[in-house]
Amino acid sequence: MNRGKILGLATAVVAAITICATCIFATRNDFGLGRNMEIMVNLMHTLSTMYVDEVNADDMMRNGAAGITQKMDPYTTFMPEEEMSDFERMTTGRYGGIGSLIRQKGEYVMIAEPYKGSPADRAGLKIGDQIVAINGKDIKNFKIDEVSKLLRGEPNSTVRVTVEQLLDGKRVEHKIRRERIAIPSIPYSGFVAEGVGYIRHSDFTNSCYDDMRAAIAQLQSQGKLEKLILDYRNNGGGVLQSAIDILSLFVPRGTMVVETKGRRAEDTKQFSTRYEPMLPTTPLVVLLNSASASAAEIVAGAIQDLDRGVLVGERSFGKGLVQATYPLGYNSFVKLTTARYYIPSGRCIQATKYSSDGKAEMVADSLIHEFSTKAGRKVYDGGGIMPDIKVEPQYISNFAVTLYLMGIIDDFGDEYYKEHHGESIDPASFSITEADYERFKELVGSREVEYKSESRAALERLKNALKKERYEDSTEAIKAIEKSLKDDKMSNLETYRKEIVESINSNIILRFAYSVGVIRNSLDGDNGIRRALELLADAKEYERIRTSQDTARK
Repeated sequence: MNRGKILGLATAVVAAITICATCIFATRNDFGLGRNMEIMVNLMHTLSTMYVDEVNADDMMRNGAAGITQKMDPYTTFMPEEEMSDFERMTTGRYGGIGSLIRQKGEYVMIAEPYKGSPADRAGLKIGDQIVAINGKDIKNFKIDEVSKLLRGEPNSTVRVTVEQLLDGKRVEHKIRRERIAIPSIPYSGFVAEGVGYIRHSDFTNSCYDDMRAAIAQLQSQGKLEKLILDYRNNGGGVLQSAIDILSLFVPRGTMVVETKGRRAEDTKQFSTRYEPMLPTTPLVVLLNSASASAAEIVAGAIQDLDRGVLVGERSFGKGLVQATYPLGYNSFVKLTTARYYIPSGRCIQATKYSSDGKAEMVADSLIHEFSTKAGRKVYDGGGIMPDIKVEPQYISNFAVTLYLMGIIDDFGDEYYKEHHGESIDPASFSITEADYERFKELVGSREVEYKSESRAALERLKNALKKERYEDSTEAIKAIEKSLKDDKMSNLETYRKEIVESINSNIILRFAYSVGVIRNSLDGDNGIRRALELLADAKEYERIRTSQDTARK
């Protein structure tokens, strides 16, 4: 945009602001708002016309909007036109493209996971294929977001993707017709024990109610569905109405499940379920962890408050804020927090207090209040949803994460797939052999792995402190500790063998059986599922917890 256009735009906006401000004063007598809006426009006008270098108007707008919204809360953001496609994808789970995840590796971007049945999958693209050109243009040194924009487009349009194939190193161009890609909100469902169904729900898009209904119906068609485990771990939430509709599947129609309270009267309302339930009385366990947030917490919290099921896992994230989007013109929007939500007991589980001056602090213990479920159990606000049964999280070591981030596990998976691509595997039971792991150890041994254990880092800090304070007589003791540490690369491969093998298994299974296979493989060793199965097998204990056990306060 040239300077003349900026000047004209700014002049027009000033005039519009003056008219708008007059309206505001008439209805709200908000002189401060109108004054500051005019100052902001004048500032942009002055910068665009007087600054020593030419100023990009779009950048100036984004920077100004970011400065305003960052003082609110992390969920209040300005969304320019170019970001709206990402917002649509998050709320609908759909986008126009070829249907594949991609990852950066060296100078090029690679195929990381073609979705089963997607255009990329049907075209024969494989994990590890290197994208070298798009529509004939070399994409060397392009970043993931740049490649993603080139691959996405209107459904039914065509994109030419040239890849260097993992299996034979040949360069092949694929003409791929883009489609409306629907990312499933239910990535997996199946039986995990006799009569016990399991559904993993990953996000709350507009279509997730239909996806959940279909998953339940599929389980019912496969066998007798007597009990159900709903997995909301790592579900960051999404559309509020979708959470209400999901609850419709498990509680009577017309049940009030959430209430929002905002500054404006129209933001204060109660929401009740609007459909007849599919499973009104089926014993239910909901799995949570610290990454379960927002709409996932509404579902879990309502199930707990209504004594409809038992919650197992970790305390949830604690996001009790509701967002709405408002148009700002020129296809740009603002997403802002308009209300807090309250689940049936009357509690708000928001864990962090935000103020308009940018301060954020956890809800103090003294401000945590007690509430009661439908059956009279004690539950608490101010810190997420507390599970009825706690299960310690399964952590992965920093060493295993380092091997993954360095691409060593991917490299081993590439080589394994080259050797075994014509074979089939059983995702439920697959694991690499001892010989395979020895080969992996050789691969790691040939690489420079930049890793320092927490113990080693702590010891180095201690050595520096002792040296600074001149405790030279402690040298021998320090040497003894250092000698006893077994945190070198090859030792760590044995210390963390189990989780490294699990990471390798997942990488390989993804290539043969997609993400569904990876999930299926992980179920048997899952502590949360194991504990849920134990509880569902003990009807008396399930009923005791569901109807009479209080939750922990913190």
